[in-house]
Amino acid sequence: MAMASWKAYLGSSIGKKKLVGLTGLLISLFTLSHMAGNLLMFVGPDAYNTYSHKLVTNPAIYLAEAGLVAFFLIHIALTVQLTRANRAARPVGYAGSASGVKKTSFAAKTAILSGALLLAFVVLHLQTFKFGEVYTTTVDGVEMRDIYRLVVEKFHQPGYVAWYLLSLVILGMHLSHGVKASFQSLGIFASNHPALARIGWAFAILVAGGFITQPLAVYFFGLGG
Repeated sequence: MAMASWKAYLGSSIGKKKLVGLTGLLISLFTLSHMAGNLLMFVGPDAYNTYSHKLVTNPAIYLAEAGLVAFFLIHIALTVQLTRANRAARPVGYAGSASGVKKTSFAAKTAILSGALLLAFVVLHLQTFKFGEVYTTTVDGVEMRDIYRLVVEKFHQPGYVAWYLLSLVILGMHLSHGVKASFQSLGIFASNHPALARIGWAFAILVAGGFITQPLAVYFFGLGG
């Protein structure tokens, strides 16, 4: 496809929907991998800190972070554009609500709001952990940041735990719609496929549930001392 044709396609409603679906799916896969890495908290401080140290000292981390930021910005910008275009094309709401498979879920209706709240959560999360207090430890003769200590410290604070858990519930709700919509937009599943909603919710519960286990283990069950 010629460059002009690509630009025209990506500028179309269909092209934008596919980009939203693709970036949403890539961000979803990132959350899955991030959750899996965080589960090393249950292995112990050394395993968790070594994992974190290897991530931040890998030269490819800068490229990965730049790509992730780009995915976020593209996803947010195009989602807002498509939402505005849909509202402009239908300035007057429907007289009645759809039902059955055509019914719009609560997660879909609030996707923009939940996305905005998650953006705020990401900013505060980075401020708290990536750019937060720096403790150091030594593992196998290598000095590294003791991120495990910082995480445990924060998860002993009831206010932070409450905010974190609320954000993770919102993340789960957003993912349940986002994964479903991504598969639909990319043509992986038809919009009426019976497995589509189940896949979205299964992924959401896996990711959000995995993240939630850590503050619960620290605050209620004494993980980390």
